Amino acid sequence: MKHDLIADIMSSMKNADHVGKKEIFTPSSKLAKEILMILQKNQYIGDFELIEDGKGNLFRIQLLGKINNCGVIKPRMSVKADEYERFERRFLPSSGVGLIIVSTSHGVLPFTEAKNKKIGGKLLAFIY
Repeated sequence: MKHDLIADIMSSMKNADHVGKKEIFTPSSKLAKEILMILQKNQYIGDFELIEDGKGNLFRIQLLGKINNCGVIKPRMSVKADEYERFERRFLPSSGVGLIIVSTSHGVLPFTEAKNKKIGGKLLAFIY
């Protein structure tokens, strides 16, 4: 039984990428679409498309083999605009390497963009 869709998608991407698969199929949601768009823009994944199957719909995600590690951040911690460096040290291997995805009042953003706009939010996931 699935309880956390984002965690399932991130672990599926990580596991499939490590064994060399080129694409995966995962359940879809609006939040998952926003996260996948950020990952695609930062070139961690290739194209993805929505496949309507009449039940819950699926995403077909093309993998590029660039994922070393990824996962969700549980519990969803709140972060202020000036606290991103602390979480960057905690979840990423080095400064400037990887990405933390944040849910803000301006939508789902990479932490670098949220830091530049000086807005806080809730931490969702990390990838490098």
